[in-house]
Amino acid sequence: MNDPQTDKPVHILLADDDEDDRFLVLEAFRQQFPDSRLTMVEDGEELLEFLERREAYLHTPPDMPDLILLDLNMPRIDGRDVLRQLKQNPSWRHIPVVVLTTSDAQPDVQRSYTDGANSFITKPNNFQGLLNTAHVLGQYWFKVVTICQPGGTDLLSR
Repeated sequence: MNDPQTDKPVHILLADDDEDDRFLVLEAFRQQFPDSRLTMVEDGEELLEFLERREAYLHTPPDMPDLILLDLNMPRIDGRDVLRQLKQNPSWRHIPVVVLTTSDAQPDVQRSYTDGANSFITKPNNFQGLLNTAHVLGQYWFKVVTICQPGGTDLLSR
């Protein structure tokens, strides 16, 4: 999938500590949107290292992700803390964050939205459900809405 505004491949950053979940999300997005680029990190600390181009990411191309898929329950820095940091940082707050987690607890949903999540999705319990979720996410975030670019001032629907 390409970003209609720039015609470049869409870049999705996935933060999830479960190796199987990372693999399944990668596979679902590859099947639905083969042109998309998916970067995977294992926890919140690694997500911040990626965005700040620290540690293993010193020589990573400087482009920011177009969308972040964020698990809540991760080691080192969990998704709740990362979400707050993302939305408080002027360089990152424009990046849409979709919480994609096993939790369906109402306090997690409420806190995620309060902290700035753009969407909250409980992970489907089978691969077909994940394929459907990937399709809907891709269609919505990259075909329906206009994503605010750094320095942009608003989000307008198409």
